[in-house]
Formats: sequence, structure tokens, C-alpha cells
Amino acid sequence: NLSYIILLLYLFIYNMLSISRLQSVSAIRKKETFRCSDSAAGKSSENNSSKRPAPKGKKPDPNVPSKQLEVMRKFAEQYARRSKTYFCVDKSVPSVVIKGLAEHKDTLGAALCPCRHYDDKEAEAAAGYWNCPCVPMRERKECHCMLFLTEENDFAGKEQTISAEEIQQGITGM
Repeated sequence: NLSYIILLLYLFIYNMLSISRLQSVSAIRKKETFRCSDSAAGKSSENNSSKRPAPKGKKPDPNVPSKQLEVMRKFAEQYARRSKTYFCVDKSVPSVVIKGLAEHKDTLGAALCPCRHYDDKEAEAAAGYWNCPCVPMRERKECHCMLFLTEENDFAGKEQTISAEEIQQGITGM
């Protein structure tokens, strides 16, 4: 399990190094959003229809698999095949990420990356930059969550599929 510990340490360090970069990116994005909303203020509300409001209601029960979990599982498999990437050899890694994506889809209305810290999740989900697949993944095949791994990655398995049972086993005890 040394490789699992190294993986977790890698994710932790990468997260810590990314926080300052993300804060500056977030600040830039807020300025751009402000400018865009200023210029669109006199236009019809149709221009703002792409921003989805967060669904209202109670938080989902974490012990009950949501339909979004199955949707995100199928999405992850399809995107892995399409992007020629693979799931981590330790299936608990993609399980946790898929669960986080499904929870964000349930609560925010978008599959916001669950592996990052956000000051305002709703604003980030509306901006779309970190919605899965995020811009770094689409542009450079860089998946911070380690959900989609290129075959050169030491942690990449050989599978592009993950069953609902594997996900439940991977998230048990969380």
C-alpha cells in the first residue's frame, strides 16, 4: 500500500500548490464575469440562460446512491474511452471522484471537480472552468483528480470501465 500512500501524498501536495494559482485564476475570472455581466446588463435575459441556478431542496442522503452516481459512472467510462485515458489501478480513487462529481451534480446542477477547494462553489459551477471534464483535461489531458490517466502515468490501470459495485466498495466507510 506504499503506492497508495504516495498517491495520496502526491494529491495533497498538488492540491496545496494549486490553491494559490486557483485563487488568482478565480480572481481573474470574477473580474471577467463582472465585465461580462456589465456589458450584458442592457440585453435580454436570454443571454444569461446558460447559468444554471443551483437546485433547491434538501441535501441528498450520502448512504443512498443517487441516479447522478450512475450518470457520472457512465460519463466517466465514455469519456475515458473517448479520450484514450484509463482509471487508476486502485479503483477507490475513481470511485471517490465519481461520487464527488455526482454529489455536485445533485447539489449544484453541474459536475464540478470535487478535488479542489472553492470559495464559492455555485459561482465556479456556473463559470464552467472546473466542471468535468475540466479545461486542463480537455486541453492537455491533465486530470488533477486522477480520474482520467494517460497510459504513461504510473498509477494508470488498464481499465476504462468501473462498475456500480466497484464504486460502492470504493466509497464504503466514507
